[in-house]
Amino acid sequence: QGQLVESGGGLVQPGGSLRLTCAASGSFFSFWNMAWYRQAPGKERELVAGISKGGSTNYAESVKGRFTISRINAQKSVYLQMNSLKPEDTAVYYCKVENSVTPIWGQGTQVTVSS
Repeated sequence: QGQLVESGGGLVQPGGSLRLTCAASGSFFSFWNMAWYRQAPGKERELVAGISKGGSTNYAESVKGRFTISRINAQKSVYLQMNSLKPEDTAVYYCKVENSVTPIWGQGTQVTVSS
């Protein structure tokens, strides 16, 4: 089925940048539509950005122009470049396979934006 492992989270000051990585295992990565979600304390999990197997992308309005999702199929990886970070971006960020038969989620990586 495959597994996902996120990395790259941490503490950053407002206006700073981080790059998250989602590394996948398994043989079907190139067929997967992938997405990044986030969940802040006391809030529901929300979609941040998605990228199809063909490379088409979509973004939440709150991150448009600041975040960029990308993928390298040969490395079985999806990336989320986050620039101009704001305190309201603080959350646990999760990677997800969008078109698997059963949901495949990573364990999450914490992003904290604070001065």
